[in-house]
Formats: sequence, structure tokens, C-alpha cells
Amino acid sequence: MKHLFLLLSALLIASCVTLTNDIEVKTQASPNADFSAYKTYAWAGSAQIVFDPIGQWEQPTLDTDEEVKFNINRELRSRGLFEVTSDPDLLVAFAAGIDMTTLELKEDPKAQKPVLTNTPKAALVVALIDASTGYTVWLGYAEGRVQKQQSIENIQKRIDYAIRKMFEAY
Repeated sequence: MKHLFLLLSALLIASCVTLTNDIEVKTQASPNADFSAYKTYAWAGSAQIVFDPIGQWEQPTLDTDEEVKFNINRELRSRGLFEVTSDPDLLVAFAAGIDMTTLELKEDPKAQKPVLTNTPKAALVVALIDASTGYTVWLGYAEGRVQKQQSIENIQKRIDYAIRKMFEAY
């Protein structure tokens, strides 16, 4: 029984790793910002993630914008910041997009040499802006391969992973 549990645990961990192994996360913080002074935040506006009316790239039954906001809210709250409706210390903005024309060299198994292959990429940018100065004090960026018709659960896991990794450096 113990071996079965260990095997299932290893498979679960491996599936999460392969689900997110293409996602690269980078962050940049202003060296002059005093992050301990920020206690509140408000949303700077809304950003549409992807316009995809037939659901080829975005799962039509999942509001991806709200999923991103949910994860960002969770991360900010876990760092002691609270959402307010007026006079925030920080403004939070995010945007995402897809580049369908990205090309990469990939190994062609038949030719056994690299060939240019279309590999669409998606990116998510989260910005924290000092509300009193208007300057961006922190920026998180995640990029990964576009994956057609993922399950809602997998999309949620990928969003969760990207945002968690971004805010590890906050």
C-alpha cells in the first residue's frame, strides 16, 4: 500500500511538472520601492485576455480574466495587502496576449535536424503601480506555449502556477 501511495504521488508531481514546464516567469522590481509601505491595492482597470469567440484557445466555459484576478488577489492578500475601493497604495494591472507567429527550431525526428516550426506563445504581464506617483514598482511576466483546448482544470493549474511563481519574488 505504501508503494502504491508513493507511485501515485510521484505520478501526480510529474504530471504537474510537465503541465507547466514550458512556462517561464520573470520579475522586475524598482530598486527604490519600499514594498513594506504598501498595504492596500485596487484594480487599475480590466484587460481582456484573449478574444476567442469559437473557443479554439480559451475554454469558453471559463472566465480567464476572473481566474487571473482571483489568483493575483490571493497572492497579494497572502503578502498582507488588502483590496480597497478608494485611495489605494498600489494599482494592479494585467494584460495577456497570444503571438500566433512565433517560430522555434525543433528537432525533426525524420530528418534528424532542427527545422523552423510554428509554436504559438502566450504571455501574461502583471504590473503593480505606485498610486501616488504613477510609476510601476513591480512587474511580473510569464510566457508559455499556447495549448489548444486544454481542460478547465489544466488551464487553472497553469494560471495558478504562473502567478504563484511571479509573486514568489515579491
